[in-house]
Amino acid sequence: MAVLTIPEENRQITDSAEIEAYLKAIGIGFAQWEPSHPLSETASSEEILAAYAPEIEALKQQGGYVTADVIDIKPDTPNLDGMLAKFSREHSHAEDEVRFTIEGHGLFHINPQTSPVVSIQVEAGDLLVVPEGTLHWFDLCGDRRIRAIRLFQEMAGWTPHYTESGKEQGFVPLCFSPKAMEMVEAGQQCDRRV
Repeated sequence: MAVLTIPEENRQITDSAEIEAYLKAIGIGFAQWEPSHPLSETASSEEILAAYAPEIEALKQQGGYVTADVIDIKPDTPNLDGMLAKFSREHSHAEDEVRFTIEGHGLFHINPQTSPVVSIQVEAGDLLVVPEGTLHWFDLCGDRRIRAIRLFQEMAGWTPHYTESGKEQGFVPLCFSPKAMEMVEAGQQCDRRV
């Protein structure tokens, strides 16, 4: 289940329809795909792409994407800290950043021109489309695990264009555990350590 946080307003949204509407209003695409394709945890990239071929093809037609791949990041991924350092600083791309999360979760911060910075915690079943030119940054959650389908408009993939604003330094890369989410949904306050 995705979580949208607007720190400036001290507000969280957990309802997927409300998340989709809020993000749409600031130009970000969001949807949830029901897992209609049973895949094992050991499924290969080819099996994943084949299982989601109809959805991928529909996105390609809608957004002019030409290729797709699967990224599989685990805590033991070689040079993980170096890889994450490329995306945890505010940047934009000259094409859309499209990710459909299959496993694990991550945290996108979006810095739209017309509203406050928001964070969106994505997990399995969440599709996020960050349009070209949108300022954003990305962090993994504490488990340092994400597996996602990515779509590209150029064969070379995304190139980050850094702002060097330091904006990301004012935001905590905070993800919510399932226990914390249960507390939020029940209207209880939760400690950030939960």
